Amino acid sequence: MLKQGVMLLGFSMIVTLGRAEITVLETDGVVRVEINGARFADYNYRDVARPYLYPIFGPTGVPMTRDWPMAENSNDSQDHVHHKGLWYAHGDINNINFWSEQQAFGKTRHTKFITLKSGRDEGVISSLNDWVSPGGTVICTDERLLRFRTDGAVRSIDYEITLNASHGDLVIGDTKEGCMSIRVPSTMAAGGANGKGHIVNSEGLRDGAAWGQAAAWVDYWGAVQDQMVGIAIFDHPSNPRHPTRWHVRTYGLFAANPFGLHHFAKQAAGSGDLKISSGSHITFRYRFVFHSGDNQQAGIATLYKEYCDATVK
Repeated sequence: MLKQGVMLLGFSMIVTLGRAEITVLETDGVVRVEINGARFADYNYRDVARPYLYPIFGPTGVPMTRDWPMAENSNDSQDHVHHKGLWYAHGDINNINFWSEQQAFGKTRHTKFITLKSGRDEGVISSLNDWVSPGGTVICTDERLLRFRTDGAVRSIDYEITLNASHGDLVIGDTKEGCMSIRVPSTMAAGGANGKGHIVNSEGLRDGAAWGQAAAWVDYWGAVQDQMVGIAIFDHPSNPRHPTRWHVRTYGLFAANPFGLHHFAKQAAGSGDLKISSGSHITFRYRFVFHSGDNQQAGIATLYKEYCDATVK
């Protein structure tokens, strides 16, 4: 569970020591994160189906998420309107679809910020959110903690989310539609009209063969504005069902999903269900790494080991 912190709204606080100044500034429904004055990511939380990060810029300054439907880009495929930037959602929680944005879908509603913190080498956003049914009933709540960092060569976002069974028992259902997700730029995708990118996981499976498979990490890389760049997602060893399975598609969806065993492993329907008893909670932790080059050039396997060494107690 996250601890109560200090809310810093409408202004920024900068600590000038260290390698980087991470500035976190809330204004008009968006929290902007900057690194040494350069835009890194925007956290969108007002009047949305669920909070999401968009845009996100990598260490070389190029965008690392698909623009559509938030903005027009002639290179973008225009499918799956609910794939917005970087987000957390799931297609079946107590039989409610919190993944799609079609008729009768659930929404994740921002409640309040716990902490917005600028500082030396790290910026922090933490918040409380309600998961609301199409009829307006709160199904559960979450606490999420996002940490933004850079070491110059890469930028990273640590994303921790705690789902609280605050309004009765929860069943996180067995479906491929989820969960910890990002939609990569269409030119970076491993397929489609404009995509010439690649996917590789920690087990060495590539491109379409990585879909639905269990792995500690997956890296997705390709060309954006004539630069070779990539995104890796690390599954924390403490996560339930680690190593997770991956809903990673050649058209550009990139998601960690430990629940979809029926689709991914062809197990009986419901095999991937996970129950959280009323009053209990469950926490998932991930790291997004934004880098130049492919997984070998970025040293993703080494970065994953360092992540585990630093965060596993």
